[in-house]
Amino acid sequence: MATSLRLLSSRGLAAASRRAALGGSCSGSSSLQLGGRPAASLVSASPNAYSPPSRYQSSQPSGAPKIQAPPLVYISGEEMTHYATQLLLEQWIEPHFDTSSWETYDLSCKSRDATDDQVLADAVEAGKRVGAIFKEPTITPSAIQVQEMGLKKAWGSPNGAMRKGWNGITISRDTIHIEGIELGYKNQVLFERHAVGGEYGAGWNEVGEGTLLTTYIPTDGGAPFVVDKRDLTDKHNVCVVYHNPYDNVRELAHLFFKRCLEHQVTPYIVTKKTVFKWQEGFWATMLEVFDNNYKDEFLKAGLLDRSGGELQHLISDAATMQLIRWTDGGFGMAAHNYDGDMLTDQIAQVHRSPGFITSNLVGVSDDGSTLIKEFEASHGTVTDLWLDHLAGKETSLNPLGLVEALLGAMSHAAQLELDAKPDDKAVQQTHEFTTNFAATLRLALHNTFRYGQGTRDMCGPTGFTTEDFVAKVAWRLNRYLEQQLEEQAPPELKEEDLAVPKEKLSDFDQKAILKLFEKYDKSGEGKIDFKNFSKMLVKMGVAPKKGN
Repeated sequence: MATSLRLLSSRGLAAASRRAALGGSCSGSSSLQLGGRPAASLVSASPNAYSPPSRYQSSQPSGAPKIQAPPLVYISGEEMTHYATQLLLEQWIEPHFDTSSWETYDLSCKSRDATDDQVLADAVEAGKRVGAIFKEPTITPSAIQVQEMGLKKAWGSPNGAMRKGWNGITISRDTIHIEGIELGYKNQVLFERHAVGGEYGAGWNEVGEGTLLTTYIPTDGGAPFVVDKRDLTDKHNVCVVYHNPYDNVRELAHLFFKRCLEHQVTPYIVTKKTVFKWQEGFWATMLEVFDNNYKDEFLKAGLLDRSGGELQHLISDAATMQLIRWTDGGFGMAAHNYDGDMLTDQIAQVHRSPGFITSNLVGVSDDGSTLIKEFEASHGTVTDLWLDHLAGKETSLNPLGLVEALLGAMSHAAQLELDAKPDDKAVQQTHEFTTNFAATLRLALHNTFRYGQGTRDMCGPTGFTTEDFVAKVAWRLNRYLEQQLEEQAPPELKEEDLAVPKEKLSDFDQKAILKLFEKYDKSGEGKIDFKNFSKMLVKMGVAPKKGN
């Protein structure tokens, strides 16, 4: 059942946030967690970090039915991240949402093997139909893992099928910030990675001496022609063929520049076009879209001051250096598929860990009317912690990237439902509740870190275990949500009508009153400002005097 939400100022939540910012926080170095990456040094506040919006109050009484979550495709994975996600679902999400409308698809290696990968095809089809997808990290099995798991074959990464099936445009990867804790970049960094083309879809083979022809055959019946011809003189060669589809670069450009404006960051376009001449088209399209649609807005906002007043192109080599130097953040980059993969890994290292980077595949429905969005953490299944867990040892997994992905998928699902039924009151209330819930969970999560109760990658050996951290955030989340609850809606406050009754107005000269009003209505807008009102009272001899 959807609940009615009313905007209000929550003094309790604001006070909690202020105390957290001033109080204790995780500090010091950590043991190796989340793939063995070093701990963050927690120093100063991040001025561009997440700031909670206005709070909402719910008329849903304690113990009332849960909110019906909008439809969503849930893709489950395996190992440590699957275990941790089930914990946070059980303690953070399911106490407040009825998730029965979610469709779940198991993309663990054994499930894919047992279904001959039909489960992947089903998940892709469901994602295309529903439009909002959350994906846990999955395993792409190595030859050794094929033997260990007894698989029929080494199943490939599911990402290619998803990007193709959902008409992938871009993979958005952004830094995650916690106010009061400096991780790497002081302000947000955005990245758009072209979701298709490049080496990932390449055809290849090992060949000997000979001649390699790459021939293009047009679908319109035009004459075929040779794109490339080369003589192979080595006895051992690897030949690779791939292409970069550019039809959706224009859509990528619009998504990128809109997001840069929304987050107030400076955009840069990254290619290696000085050497790889075929990449010129990517830059040319991005520049055209920018100049024709966005340049004036960026100039007005002062976001091109650092780039000389123009959209700046960066050679990929230079971009790798700037990512290390520009630790103040406040910029965005867009690049081809492979370059984007490499550069976002570098951003993750500067920002301490892939656990502090989002990953969001953005595609579009076949008719182009609806954005399809898939959200996942940008790190893997964290095998080392899973092995510790199986051995009965304590673990401490930071679930920040996982919960950001889940909240992103839930928010997009609520938005899609609202777009489809904009006048439906129940849908409006569900959207409002979901938005508020996401903000409140982020506040509870971030405050738990700020109170020094974080995981060991943030707080060192004294940090909380995986289970204790999830439980502590759940406790804080429930407290915050309870502070927003009311058993009954507050009464509507209406100002009494102090107008003179009609029967008394007949005793006065209305035309004379209107003439007097117009005399002091200097602006002619049907109102009298304080200065003219004072003059009128003084002239009429009814202005209150001092001491009266």
